[in-house]
Amino acid sequence: MEQLKHECGVAMIRLLKPLEYYEQKYGTWKYGLNKLYLMMEKEHNRGQEGAGIASVKLDTEPGHEYMFRERAEGKDAIDKIFATDIDKFRGEIYMGHLRYSTTGKSGMSYVHPFLRRNNWKAKNLCLCGNFNMTNIDEIFDKITLQGQSPRIYSDSYIMLEFMGHRLDREVERNFIAAQAMELENTDITRYIEEHVKMSNVLKTSMTNFDGGYVVCGMTGSGEMFCMRDPWGIRPAFYYINDEVAVLASERPVLQTTFDLECDDVKELEPGTALLVKRNGQCSIERIIEQKADAKCSFERIYFSRGNDRDIYKERKQLGEQLMGPVLRAIDYDTEHTVFSFIPNTAEVAFYGMLDGFKHYVNEKKVDRIREVLGKNPTREQLTTILNEYVRTEKVAWKDIKLRTFITEDNSRNDLASHVYDITYESLEPRVDNLVVIDDSIVRGTTLQESIFRILDRLHPKKIVMVSSAPQIRYPDYYGIDMARLEEFCAFRAAIAMLKERGMHSLIDNIYHHCLDELAKPKEEMRNYVREIYEPFTVEEINEKIVEMLRPASMTTPIEVVFQSIEGLRNAIPNHRGDWYFTGHYPTPGGTKLCLKAFVNYIENYYQFEHKF
Repeated sequence: MEQLKHECGVAMIRLLKPLEYYEQKYGTWKYGLNKLYLMMEKEHNRGQEGAGIASVKLDTEPGHEYMFRERAEGKDAIDKIFATDIDKFRGEIYMGHLRYSTTGKSGMSYVHPFLRRNNWKAKNLCLCGNFNMTNIDEIFDKITLQGQSPRIYSDSYIMLEFMGHRLDREVERNFIAAQAMELENTDITRYIEEHVKMSNVLKTSMTNFDGGYVVCGMTGSGEMFCMRDPWGIRPAFYYINDEVAVLASERPVLQTTFDLECDDVKELEPGTALLVKRNGQCSIERIIEQKADAKCSFERIYFSRGNDRDIYKERKQLGEQLMGPVLRAIDYDTEHTVFSFIPNTAEVAFYGMLDGFKHYVNEKKVDRIREVLGKNPTREQLTTILNEYVRTEKVAWKDIKLRTFITEDNSRNDLASHVYDITYESLEPRVDNLVVIDDSIVRGTTLQESIFRILDRLHPKKIVMVSSAPQIRYPDYYGIDMARLEEFCAFRAAIAMLKERGMHSLIDNIYHHCLDELAKPKEEMRNYVREIYEPFTVEEINEKIVEMLRPASMTTPIEVVFQSIEGLRNAIPNHRGDWYFTGHYPTPGGTKLCLKAFVNYIENYYQFEHKF
């Protein structure tokens, strides 16, 4: 319901045969470029603020360009790029990127891919990725100590320069080796291009980064690589046959684009890299030992497209296992309950919830039929029993997008209440309950300013707002735009209850603990922010969230139901990255930034009632 900007999308293609092969078989040299376009369109959900592509043409003569890049901003960036003169992109290696900013930084200078130029082909580096680094300050200090002077302070640009520096050293290593073999001139160049090992570059650069990442790159001499972080936070999938080596952020993208079965596509394991050498040799090499099993669960709940085989099943199960708490919320009155969903990304979880309720209603039918079987039931009695069903309606429609130029509070709040519209008379007023499922409830602002007001126009007996995800309690620092604690309705509810119960000393203590932890090496830090929630049950926080988000003029009873942590792990057992729910960050940098976020909240927003 509240759109989250999140990790970007990447796409890479390496043609493993000469361009003439594709012209003869597929009728065009643009085979690779066309596939790149399809992959990027299939990943458009992952980034709508900008896009970029790059290509490398192998075996060009000196004086001719061999590395090309095009970038554009806006939701139609892909179309803008492919509407240009794409003949210049004739080549064997392609890379595409779709961008969502999670840092607030915008402008063409932040749109991937990034390009580092040099007259030596092997030293040219083009880079794009799906990443957020938590220790960019440490890397910045490291490269400035080497004598570099970065022009831009961003993780993308600094990674380019840091990795570029290591690529320079790798080229120089081979230069020295070639000289030792008494090679000269262009023979040295050929030796370097044939012997550069991108695994050396990755091992000497990526071991320094803390964060979630999938980093893709290619060199002017024809090396291609993609590496996944050792915690497995960000996703990457690949496929290799005798014609292509391809990689994307989501599995169905490759399945659809290349007409593959699900099991044809492989997941790039944490800490490994897909490497394709200049000669087309492909390999998977371990760069860093896996450090944790922290694959992002939000990918499964919300970010990735729901047409992935496993994600579809997981989202259905997330919805189905919420049947119990929803039943309790409606006092088991399925006959007078209408079920729906907002927004469209919650649709699969909605189907799962319906499956659970259909099973429940059918079990009730069986029991009632058994009761009347020996009593000669009439046709009308049996028909009444058999006609019981789970009632579903499309109760809400997203009508408008609130424009950013509307900033005056009164006008903005009034317009926000009309972002969604309802299907009038879709339930019986003051008789039917209304159950609406969402994939997540983060800030609660859309509920407060729009959804609750609109649903109230239907005059339901009770509104039950259901989240297929647990309460989001902690910031994310690996690619989602959730960086401040005060943004989360669960956090605001916990702080409000601590104030109401006179527990200011707990807030004070946590603040001082955070300061003490921040004085330690980050590897030793403990996340004391978790103690904010310890005095309360999930149900108490739910009730406070409703109290805080209920519009002042609204009298309809509201209940909020969240997925449990146990339910999350049961539905998504292979993606255990749940730090935004539990506060257990997979990397030391995440814990450090969460502690900083609490200190910043206290020092900048919290209303002191006494001095610390």
